[in-house]
Amino acid sequence: MKFCLLGALLAPIRVLLAFIVLFLLWPFAWLQVAGLTEEQLQEPITGWRKTVCHHGVLGLSRLLFFLLGFLRIRVRGQRASRLQAPVLVAAPHSTFFDPIVLLPCDLPKVVSRAENLSVPVIGALLRFNQAILVSRHDPASRRRVVEEVRRRATSGGKWPQVLFFPEGTCSNKKALLKFKPGAFIAGVPVQPVLIRYPNSLDTTSWAWRGPGVLKVLWLTASQPCSIVDVEFLPVYCPSPEESRDPTLYANNVQRVMAQALGIPATECEFVESLPVIVVGRLKVALEPQLWELGRVLRKAGLSPGCVDAGTEPGQSRRISQEEFAKQLQLSDSQTVAGAFSYFQQDADGLVDFRDVALALAALSGGRTLEELTRLAFELFAEEPEEQAEEQAKGPGRLLYKDGFSTILHLLLGSPRPAARTLHAELCRAGARQGLSLCEFQDFSLHHPLHGKLFSTYLRPSQTPPASSPGSTTALANGTVQAPKQKGD
Repeated sequence: MKFCLLGALLAPIRVLLAFIVLFLLWPFAWLQVAGLTEEQLQEPITGWRKTVCHHGVLGLSRLLFFLLGFLRIRVRGQRASRLQAPVLVAAPHSTFFDPIVLLPCDLPKVVSRAENLSVPVIGALLRFNQAILVSRHDPASRRRVVEEVRRRATSGGKWPQVLFFPEGTCSNKKALLKFKPGAFIAGVPVQPVLIRYPNSLDTTSWAWRGPGVLKVLWLTASQPCSIVDVEFLPVYCPSPEESRDPTLYANNVQRVMAQALGIPATECEFVESLPVIVVGRLKVALEPQLWELGRVLRKAGLSPGCVDAGTEPGQSRRISQEEFAKQLQLSDSQTVAGAFSYFQQDADGLVDFRDVALALAALSGGRTLEELTRLAFELFAEEPEEQAEEQAKGPGRLLYKDGFSTILHLLLGSPRPAARTLHAELCRAGARQGLSLCEFQDFSLHHPLHGKLFSTYLRPSQTPPASSPGSTTALANGTVQAPKQKGD
Protein backbone atom coordinates (compact mmCIF):
# COMPACT_ATOMS: atom_id res chain seq x y z
CA MET A 1 0.00 0.00 0.00
CA LYS A 2 2.82 2.39 0.89
CA PHE A 3 4.55 1.56 -2.40
CA CYS A 4 1.37 2.33 -4.38
CA LEU A 5 0.95 5.67 -2.63
CA LEU A 6 4.62 6.51 -3.20
CA GLY A 7 4.29 5.66 -6.90
CA ALA A 8 1.13 7.73 -7.27
CA LEU A 9 2.96 10.67 -5.76
CA LEU A 10 6.30 10.26 -7.56
CA ALA A 11 5.15 9.48 -11.09
CA PRO A 12 3.23 12.67 -11.98
CA ILE A 13 5.88 14.95 -10.44
CA ARG A 14 8.73 13.12 -12.16
CA VAL A 15 7.05 13.00 -15.56
CA LEU A 16 6.13 16.69 -15.39
CA LEU A 17 9.66 17.75 -14.45
CA ALA A 18 11.16 15.47 -17.10
CA PHE A 19 9.01 17.08 -19.81
CA ILE A 20 10.10 20.53 -18.65
CA VAL A 21 13.75 19.49 -18.96
CA LEU A 22 13.02 17.94 -22.37
CA PHE A 23 11.79 21.29 -23.64
CA LEU A 24 14.79 23.06 -22.06
CA LEU A 25 16.99 20.92 -24.32
CA TRP A 26 15.53 22.59 -27.40
CA PRO A 27 17.45 25.94 -27.19
CA PHE A 28 20.80 24.16 -26.92
CA ALA A 29 19.94 21.83 -29.78
CA TRP A 30 18.75 24.73 -31.95
CA LEU A 31 21.77 26.92 -31.16
CA GLN A 32 24.28 24.33 -32.37
CA VAL A 33 22.89 24.24 -35.92
CA ALA A 34 21.39 27.76 -36.20
CA GLY A 35 22.62 29.58 -39.28
CA LEU A 36 24.56 26.63 -40.67
CA THR A 37 23.99 25.54 -44.27
CA GLU A 38 23.33 21.96 -45.33
CA GLU A 39 26.82 21.87 -46.78
CA GLN A 40 28.35 22.90 -43.44
CA LEU A 41 26.31 20.23 -41.66
CA GLN A 42 27.97 17.58 -43.80
CA GLU A 43 31.07 18.03 -41.65
CA PRO A 44 31.38 17.59 -37.85
CA ILE A 45 30.58 20.76 -35.88
CA THR A 46 33.49 22.26 -33.96
CA GLY A 47 34.33 25.40 -32.00
CA TRP A 48 32.18 27.17 -29.43
CA ARG A 49 28.98 25.58 -30.75
CA LYS A 50 30.36 22.14 -30.03
CA THR A 51 31.68 23.09 -26.57
CA VAL A 52 28.66 24.98 -25.23
CA CYS A 53 25.81 23.04 -26.83
CA HIS A 54 27.33 19.58 -26.41
CA HIS A 55 27.89 20.01 -22.68
CA GLY A 56 24.50 21.68 -22.24
CA VAL A 57 22.63 18.83 -23.93
CA LEU A 58 24.71 16.20 -22.12
CA GLY A 59 24.02 17.72 -18.69
CA LEU A 60 20.30 18.27 -19.27
CA SER A 61 19.93 14.75 -20.70
CA ARG A 62 21.43 13.26 -17.55
CA LEU A 63 19.07 15.40 -15.48
CA LEU A 64 16.10 14.21 -17.54
CA PHE A 65 16.84 10.54 -16.88
CA PHE A 66 17.59 11.30 -13.23
CA LEU A 67 14.15 12.87 -12.86
CA LEU A 68 12.55 9.77 -14.41
CA GLY A 69 14.11 7.66 -11.64
CA PHE A 70 17.40 6.54 -13.20
CA LEU A 71 19.46 7.64 -10.23
CA ARG A 72 22.46 5.47 -11.11
CA ILE A 73 24.21 4.64 -14.37
CA ARG A 74 26.84 2.02 -13.61
CA VAL A 75 29.57 1.77 -16.23
CA ARG A 76 31.81 -1.27 -16.66
CA GLY A 77 34.71 -1.62 -19.04
CA GLN A 78 36.24 1.23 -21.00
CA ARG A 79 34.89 2.99 -24.05
CA ALA A 80 37.25 2.79 -27.00
CA SER A 81 38.34 5.90 -28.84
CA ARG A 82 36.83 6.83 -32.18
CA LEU A 83 40.04 5.67 -33.87
CA GLN A 84 39.93 2.27 -32.17
CA ALA A 85 36.22 1.69 -32.85
CA PRO A 86 34.37 4.15 -35.11
CA VAL A 87 31.12 2.23 -34.53
CA LEU A 88 29.34 1.27 -31.29
CA VAL A 89 26.67 -1.45 -31.27
CA ALA A 90 24.31 -1.59 -28.28
CA ALA A 91 22.05 -4.47 -27.24
CA PRO A 92 19.65 -5.72 -26.11
CA HIS A 93 17.34 -2.96 -27.31
CA SER A 94 14.35 -3.35 -25.00
CA THR A 95 12.86 0.08 -24.29
CA PHE A 96 12.57 3.70 -25.35
CA PHE A 97 14.77 4.46 -22.31
CA ASP A 98 17.76 2.86 -24.08
CA PRO A 99 19.04 6.22 -25.40
CA ILE A 100 20.40 6.62 -21.86
CA VAL A 101 23.37 4.66 -23.23
CA LEU A 102 24.34 7.78 -25.20
CA LEU A 103 25.39 9.51 -21.98
CA PRO A 104 28.39 7.33 -21.00
CA CYS A 105 29.23 7.19 -24.74
CA ASP A 106 29.54 11.02 -24.86
CA LEU A 107 26.58 11.52 -27.23
CA PRO A 108 27.70 9.60 -30.33
CA LYS A 109 25.90 10.08 -33.64
CA VAL A 110 22.85 7.89 -34.22
CA VAL A 111 20.76 6.51 -37.08
CA SER A 112 17.08 7.44 -37.00
CA ARG A 113 13.97 7.54 -39.16
CA ALA A 114 13.65 10.71 -41.24
CA GLU A 115 10.02 10.98 -40.10
CA ASN A 116 11.24 11.76 -36.57
CA LEU A 117 12.48 15.16 -37.76
CA SER A 118 8.90 16.42 -37.62
CA VAL A 119 8.46 15.45 -33.95
CA PRO A 120 8.75 18.51 -31.67
CA VAL A 121 12.01 18.68 -29.68
CA ILE A 122 13.05 15.20 -30.92
CA GLY A 123 13.58 16.63 -34.42
CA ALA A 124 15.73 19.43 -33.01
CA LEU A 125 17.81 16.91 -31.04
CA LEU A 126 18.35 14.81 -34.18
CA ARG A 127 19.58 17.88 -36.08
CA PHE A 128 21.83 18.72 -33.12
CA ASN A 129 23.18 15.17 -33.21
CA GLN A 130 23.78 15.34 -36.98
CA ALA A 131 22.00 12.00 -37.07
CA ILE A 132 22.06 9.77 -40.13
CA LEU A 133 18.47 9.72 -41.36
CA VAL A 134 16.75 6.90 -43.23
CA SER A 135 13.34 7.09 -44.88
CA ARG A 136 11.21 3.96 -45.11
CA HIS A 137 9.34 5.45 -48.06
CA ASP A 138 12.39 6.21 -50.21
CA PRO A 139 14.14 3.11 -51.62
CA ALA A 140 17.25 5.18 -52.42
CA SER A 141 17.46 6.37 -48.82
CA ARG A 142 18.98 3.13 -47.55
CA ARG A 143 21.75 3.29 -50.14
CA ARG A 144 22.57 6.88 -49.09
CA VAL A 145 22.61 5.83 -45.43
CA VAL A 146 25.06 3.02 -46.18
CA GLU A 147 27.34 5.47 -47.98
CA GLU A 148 27.12 8.00 -45.14
CA VAL A 149 27.85 5.39 -42.48
CA ARG A 150 30.87 4.21 -44.47
CA ARG A 151 32.06 7.80 -44.97
CA ARG A 152 31.91 8.64 -41.27
CA ALA A 153 33.27 5.31 -40.05
CA THR A 154 36.32 5.59 -42.32
CA SER A 155 37.03 9.28 -41.61
CA GLY A 156 40.05 8.45 -39.46
CA GLY A 157 38.59 9.86 -36.26
CA LYS A 158 37.31 13.09 -37.83
CA TRP A 159 33.71 12.19 -37.00
CA PRO A 160 32.51 11.10 -33.54
CA GLN A 161 31.48 7.47 -33.13
CA VAL A 162 28.20 6.23 -34.59
CA LEU A 163 25.90 4.24 -32.29
CA PHE A 164 23.62 1.50 -33.63
CA PHE A 165 20.97 -0.65 -32.04
CA PRO A 166 21.54 -3.51 -34.53
CA GLU A 167 18.38 -5.43 -33.55
CA GLY A 168 16.40 -2.61 -35.14
CA THR A 169 13.50 -2.86 -32.69
CA CYS A 170 12.74 -3.59 -29.05
CA SER A 171 12.68 -7.10 -27.58
CA ASN A 172 11.98 -8.55 -24.13
CA LYS A 173 15.70 -9.07 -23.28
CA LYS A 174 15.31 -12.86 -23.11
CA ALA A 175 17.20 -13.34 -26.38
CA LEU A 176 18.98 -11.22 -28.98
CA LEU A 177 17.12 -10.61 -32.22
CA LYS A 178 18.99 -11.09 -35.48
CA PHE A 179 21.39 -8.19 -36.04
CA LYS A 180 20.82 -6.09 -39.15
CA PRO A 181 24.00 -5.59 -41.21
CA GLY A 182 23.89 -1.76 -41.38
CA ALA A 183 26.36 -1.21 -38.55
CA PHE A 184 28.84 -3.64 -40.10
CA ILE A 185 28.80 -2.58 -43.74
CA ALA A 186 31.86 -0.33 -43.40
CA GLY A 187 33.92 -3.34 -42.26
CA VAL A 188 35.60 -1.33 -39.49
CA PRO A 189 36.16 -2.43 -35.86
CA VAL A 190 33.10 -2.08 -33.61
CA GLN A 191 32.75 -1.97 -29.85
CA PRO A 192 29.83 -3.97 -28.40
CA VAL A 193 27.92 -2.19 -25.62
CA LEU A 194 25.65 -4.16 -23.28
CA ILE A 195 22.60 -2.58 -21.63
CA ARG A 196 21.08 -4.12 -18.50
CA TYR A 197 18.36 -2.98 -16.12
CA PRO A 198 19.12 -4.97 -12.93
CA ASN A 199 16.06 -3.82 -10.99
CA SER A 200 13.85 -6.01 -8.81
CA LEU A 201 10.84 -5.13 -11.00
CA ASP A 202 11.09 -4.97 -14.79
CA THR A 203 9.15 -1.81 -15.58
CA THR A 204 11.21 -0.70 -18.58
CA SER A 205 10.55 -3.41 -21.20
CA TRP A 206 8.60 -2.08 -24.17
CA ALA A 207 8.29 -4.96 -26.57
CA TRP A 208 5.86 -6.65 -28.95
CA ARG A 209 2.52 -7.29 -27.23
CA GLY A 210 3.85 -5.72 -24.06
CA PRO A 211 2.63 -2.63 -22.18
CA GLY A 212 2.33 0.63 -24.08
CA VAL A 213 4.44 3.78 -23.84
CA LEU A 214 2.38 5.52 -21.16
CA LYS A 215 2.22 2.47 -18.91
CA VAL A 216 5.98 1.83 -19.15
CA LEU A 217 6.71 5.50 -18.49
CA TRP A 218 4.34 5.62 -15.52
CA LEU A 219 5.54 2.36 -13.94
CA THR A 220 9.19 3.33 -14.28
CA ALA A 221 8.63 6.82 -12.87
CA SER A 222 6.82 5.20 -9.93
CA GLN A 223 9.91 3.28 -8.80
CA PRO A 224 11.95 4.88 -6.00
CA CYS A 225 15.17 4.14 -7.90
CA SER A 226 15.99 2.56 -11.26
CA ILE A 227 19.46 1.38 -12.18
CA VAL A 228 21.00 0.83 -15.60
CA ASP A 229 24.26 -1.00 -16.26
CA VAL A 230 26.28 -0.10 -19.35
CA GLU A 231 29.15 -2.47 -20.13
CA PHE A 232 31.76 -1.85 -22.81
CA LEU A 233 33.12 -5.11 -24.23
CA PRO A 234 36.52 -5.33 -25.94
CA VAL A 235 36.68 -3.94 -29.46
CA TYR A 236 35.76 -6.53 -32.10
CA CYS A 237 38.09 -6.36 -35.10
CA PRO A 238 36.68 -8.09 -38.18
CA SER A 239 38.56 -10.71 -40.13
CA PRO A 240 39.05 -10.12 -43.90
CA GLU A 241 36.10 -12.45 -44.54
CA GLU A 242 33.87 -10.55 -42.10
CA SER A 243 34.89 -7.22 -43.66
CA ARG A 244 33.65 -8.50 -47.00
CA ASP A 245 30.46 -10.04 -45.59
CA PRO A 246 28.44 -7.69 -43.30
CA THR A 247 25.91 -10.42 -42.50
CA LEU A 248 28.62 -12.80 -41.27
CA TYR A 249 30.19 -9.94 -39.31
CA ALA A 250 26.82 -9.08 -37.71
CA ASN A 251 26.09 -12.70 -36.80
CA ASN A 252 29.47 -13.18 -35.13
CA VAL A 253 29.19 -9.98 -33.08
CA GLN A 254 25.66 -11.01 -32.08
CA ARG A 255 26.99 -14.31 -30.74
CA VAL A 256 29.74 -12.56 -28.75
CA MET A 257 27.22 -10.20 -27.14
CA ALA A 258 24.71 -12.98 -26.45
CA GLN A 259 27.40 -15.03 -24.73
CA ALA A 260 28.37 -12.06 -22.54
CA LEU A 261 24.71 -11.51 -21.65
CA GLY A 262 24.04 -15.20 -21.03
CA ILE A 263 21.07 -15.31 -23.41
CA PRO A 264 20.50 -17.01 -26.80
CA ALA A 265 21.36 -15.41 -30.13
CA THR A 266 18.38 -16.03 -32.40
CA GLU A 267 17.50 -15.70 -36.08
CA CYS A 268 14.30 -13.91 -35.10
CA GLU A 269 13.72 -10.44 -36.57
CA PHE A 270 10.82 -8.06 -37.06
CA VAL A 271 9.28 -7.55 -40.49
CA GLU A 272 6.30 -5.18 -40.81
CA SER A 273 6.03 -5.04 -36.99
CA LEU A 274 5.71 -8.84 -36.71
CA PRO A 275 8.42 -11.20 -35.40
CA VAL A 276 9.66 -13.66 -38.01
CA ILE A 277 12.28 -16.38 -37.99
CA VAL A 278 14.22 -18.07 -40.78
CA VAL A 279 13.33 -21.70 -41.42
CA GLY A 280 15.29 -23.22 -44.25
CA ARG A 281 15.05 -20.75 -47.14
CA LEU A 282 11.87 -19.13 -45.84
CA LYS A 283 10.96 -16.48 -43.29
CA VAL A 284 7.89 -17.32 -41.24
CA ALA A 285 6.03 -15.49 -38.48
CA LEU A 286 6.48 -16.69 -34.93
CA GLU A 287 2.72 -16.37 -34.62
CA PRO A 288 0.87 -15.94 -37.94
CA GLN A 289 -1.99 -13.45 -38.00
CA LEU A 290 -4.16 -16.37 -39.09
CA TRP A 291 -4.14 -17.63 -35.52
CA GLU A 292 -5.19 -14.24 -34.16
CA LEU A 293 -7.99 -14.13 -36.75
CA GLY A 294 -9.17 -17.51 -35.53
CA ARG A 295 -9.27 -16.23 -31.94
CA VAL A 296 -11.26 -13.17 -33.02
CA LEU A 297 -13.81 -15.25 -34.90
CA ARG A 298 -14.18 -17.82 -32.11
CA LYS A 299 -14.62 -15.01 -29.58
CA ALA A 300 -17.45 -13.73 -31.75
CA GLY A 301 -19.04 -17.21 -31.62
CA LEU A 302 -18.32 -17.96 -35.27
CA SER A 303 -17.16 -21.37 -36.45
CA PRO A 304 -15.06 -20.89 -39.63
CA GLY A 305 -16.16 -24.26 -40.92
CA CYS A 306 -19.79 -23.15 -40.96
CA VAL A 307 -19.16 -20.25 -43.36
CA ASP A 308 -19.95 -20.69 -47.03
CA ALA A 309 -16.69 -19.41 -48.49
CA GLY A 310 -17.33 -20.63 -52.02
CA THR A 311 -15.36 -18.75 -54.66
CA GLU A 312 -14.36 -19.41 -58.23
CA PRO A 313 -10.90 -21.03 -58.58
CA GLY A 314 -8.37 -18.59 -59.98
CA GLN A 315 -10.93 -15.76 -60.07
CA SER A 316 -10.34 -12.70 -57.93
CA ARG A 317 -13.52 -11.31 -56.35
CA ARG A 318 -13.09 -8.10 -54.41
CA ILE A 319 -15.42 -7.51 -51.47
CA SER A 320 -16.01 -4.57 -49.14
CA GLN A 321 -16.13 -4.66 -45.36
CA GLU A 322 -19.92 -4.71 -45.49
CA GLU A 323 -19.94 -7.72 -47.84
CA PHE A 324 -17.35 -9.37 -45.62
CA ALA A 325 -19.60 -8.96 -42.57
CA LYS A 326 -22.60 -10.32 -44.46
CA GLN A 327 -20.66 -13.32 -45.77
CA LEU A 328 -19.37 -14.22 -42.30
CA GLN A 329 -22.68 -13.34 -40.63
CA LEU A 330 -21.02 -10.91 -38.23
CA SER A 331 -23.00 -8.07 -36.71
CA ASP A 332 -20.61 -6.47 -34.20
CA SER A 333 -18.88 -3.58 -36.01
CA GLN A 334 -15.72 -3.81 -33.89
CA THR A 335 -15.31 -7.53 -34.59
CA VAL A 336 -15.94 -6.96 -38.30
CA ALA A 337 -13.33 -4.20 -38.51
CA GLY A 338 -10.81 -6.27 -36.56
CA ALA A 339 -11.26 -9.39 -38.68
CA PHE A 340 -11.31 -7.44 -41.97
CA SER A 341 -7.99 -5.77 -41.10
CA TYR A 342 -6.18 -9.12 -41.23
CA PHE A 343 -6.48 -9.18 -45.03
CA GLN A 344 -4.56 -7.08 -47.53
CA GLN A 345 -6.70 -4.25 -48.86
CA ASP A 346 -6.37 -2.48 -52.20
CA ALA A 347 -6.57 1.28 -52.79
CA ASP A 348 -10.38 1.13 -52.61
CA GLY A 349 -10.40 -0.69 -49.26
CA LEU A 350 -11.48 -4.02 -50.81
CA VAL A 351 -10.02 -7.47 -50.15
CA ASP A 352 -9.72 -10.53 -52.37
CA PHE A 353 -12.32 -13.01 -51.21
CA ARG A 354 -9.98 -15.86 -52.14
CA ASP A 355 -7.83 -14.75 -49.19
CA VAL A 356 -10.85 -15.02 -46.92
CA ALA A 357 -11.84 -18.41 -48.33
CA LEU A 358 -8.37 -19.90 -47.78
CA ALA A 359 -8.07 -18.47 -44.27
CA LEU A 360 -11.46 -19.86 -43.23
CA ALA A 361 -10.63 -23.25 -44.75
CA ALA A 362 -7.36 -23.38 -42.81
CA LEU A 363 -9.06 -22.35 -39.55
CA SER A 364 -11.90 -24.84 -39.88
CA GLY A 365 -9.56 -27.82 -39.44
CA GLY A 366 -11.91 -29.93 -41.55
CA ARG A 367 -9.43 -30.63 -44.35
CA THR A 368 -6.29 -32.68 -44.49
CA LEU A 369 -3.08 -30.86 -45.40
CA GLU A 370 -3.23 -32.39 -48.87
CA GLU A 371 -6.79 -31.11 -49.37
CA LEU A 372 -5.91 -27.68 -47.98
CA THR A 373 -2.85 -27.23 -50.20
CA ARG A 374 -4.88 -28.41 -53.21
CA LEU A 375 -7.56 -25.83 -52.37
CA ALA A 376 -4.90 -23.11 -52.03
CA PHE A 377 -3.49 -24.04 -55.43
CA GLU A 378 -6.92 -24.09 -57.06
CA LEU A 379 -7.80 -20.68 -55.63
CA PHE A 380 -4.65 -18.88 -56.74
CA ALA A 381 -3.27 -20.81 -59.73
CA GLU A 382 -3.69 -19.21 -63.14
CA GLU A 383 -3.72 -20.34 -66.73
CA PRO A 384 -0.19 -19.99 -68.16
CA GLU A 385 0.45 -17.23 -70.66
CA GLU A 386 0.15 -18.08 -74.31
CA GLN A 387 2.73 -20.68 -75.17
CA ALA A 388 4.41 -21.52 -78.41
CA GLU A 389 2.68 -24.17 -80.47
CA GLU A 390 5.25 -26.81 -79.58
CA GLN A 391 4.61 -26.08 -75.87
CA ALA A 392 0.82 -26.03 -76.14
CA LYS A 393 0.49 -29.23 -74.16
CA GLY A 394 1.88 -27.67 -71.03
CA PRO A 395 1.28 -28.53 -67.39
CA GLY A 396 -2.08 -26.69 -67.13
CA ARG A 397 -2.69 -24.02 -64.50
CA LEU A 398 0.37 -22.74 -62.64
CA LEU A 399 0.97 -20.98 -59.35
CA TYR A 400 2.83 -17.74 -60.00
CA LYS A 401 4.80 -15.62 -57.53
CA ASP A 402 1.90 -13.41 -56.42
CA GLY A 403 -0.38 -16.34 -55.65
CA PHE A 404 2.44 -18.29 -53.99
CA SER A 405 3.40 -15.34 -51.78
CA THR A 406 -0.25 -14.76 -50.84
CA ILE A 407 -0.67 -18.40 -49.76
CA LEU A 408 2.50 -18.36 -47.64
CA HIS A 409 1.61 -14.99 -46.15
CA LEU A 410 -1.86 -16.18 -45.15
CA LEU A 411 -0.92 -19.62 -43.83
CA LEU A 412 2.58 -19.06 -42.42
CA GLY A 413 2.79 -15.30 -41.96
CA SER A 414 5.75 -15.12 -44.37
CA PRO A 415 6.66 -11.64 -45.62
CA ARG A 416 5.63 -11.41 -49.26
CA PRO A 417 9.07 -10.33 -50.60
CA ALA A 418 10.73 -13.34 -48.92
CA ALA A 419 8.08 -15.68 -50.33
CA ARG A 420 8.56 -14.27 -53.85
CA THR A 421 12.30 -14.85 -53.57
CA LEU A 422 11.72 -18.48 -52.57
CA HIS A 423 9.27 -18.91 -55.46
CA ALA A 424 11.93 -17.73 -57.89
CA GLU A 425 14.38 -20.27 -56.45
CA LEU A 426 11.84 -23.09 -56.75
CA CYS A 427 11.10 -22.16 -60.36
CA ARG A 428 14.77 -21.90 -61.26
CA ALA A 429 15.03 -25.68 -61.60
CA GLY A 430 12.43 -25.67 -64.38
CA ALA A 431 11.86 -23.57 -67.48
CA ARG A 432 8.54 -22.12 -66.28
CA GLN A 433 7.66 -19.05 -64.24
CA GLY A 434 5.12 -20.93 -62.12
CA LEU A 435 4.68 -24.10 -60.06
CA SER A 436 2.38 -26.99 -60.95
CA LEU A 437 0.13 -28.58 -58.34
CA CYS A 438 2.56 -31.48 -58.00
CA GLU A 439 5.51 -29.14 -57.48
CA PHE A 440 3.63 -26.99 -54.95
CA GLN A 441 2.52 -29.99 -52.91
CA ASP A 442 5.98 -31.50 -53.08
CA PHE A 443 7.25 -28.26 -51.51
CA SER A 444 4.49 -27.86 -48.92
CA LEU A 445 3.96 -31.52 -47.93
CA HIS A 446 7.09 -33.51 -48.69
CA HIS A 447 10.02 -31.11 -48.33
CA PRO A 448 12.08 -32.32 -45.32
CA LEU A 449 11.89 -28.92 -43.60
CA HIS A 450 9.15 -26.85 -45.21
CA GLY A 451 6.73 -29.76 -45.15
CA LYS A 452 7.09 -30.02 -41.38
CA LEU A 453 6.62 -26.26 -41.21
CA PHE A 454 3.21 -26.49 -42.90
CA SER A 455 2.11 -29.38 -40.69
CA THR A 456 3.19 -27.41 -37.61
CA TYR A 457 1.61 -24.07 -38.44
CA LEU A 458 -1.71 -25.28 -39.77
CA ARG A 459 -2.75 -27.01 -36.54
CA PRO A 460 -2.41 -24.14 -34.01
CA SER A 461 -5.07 -25.47 -31.65
CA GLN A 462 -2.61 -28.00 -30.23
CA THR A 463 0.32 -26.04 -28.86
CA PRO A 464 3.33 -27.72 -27.21
CA PRO A 465 5.90 -25.74 -25.27
CA ALA A 466 8.24 -23.56 -27.34
CA SER A 467 11.17 -25.81 -26.52
CA SER A 468 9.45 -28.96 -27.74
CA PRO A 469 10.48 -30.69 -30.97
CA GLY A 470 7.53 -29.12 -32.80
CA SER A 471 8.30 -25.54 -31.88
CA THR A 472 9.36 -22.87 -34.36
CA THR A 473 12.77 -22.65 -32.72
CA ALA A 474 13.30 -26.37 -33.20
CA LEU A 475 12.24 -26.06 -36.82
CA ALA A 476 14.67 -23.22 -37.38
CA ASN A 477 17.48 -25.24 -35.82
CA GLY A 478 16.63 -28.25 -37.96
CA THR A 479 16.01 -30.47 -34.95
CA VAL A 480 12.46 -31.58 -35.70
CA GLN A 481 12.17 -35.34 -35.81
CA ALA A 482 8.47 -35.61 -36.64
CA PRO A 483 5.69 -33.17 -37.48
CA LYS A 484 4.41 -31.59 -34.29
CA GLN A 485 2.22 -28.63 -33.45
CA LYS A 486 3.59 -25.14 -32.90
CA GLY A 487 4.16 -23.60 -29.49
CA ASP A 488 3.90 -19.89 -28.83
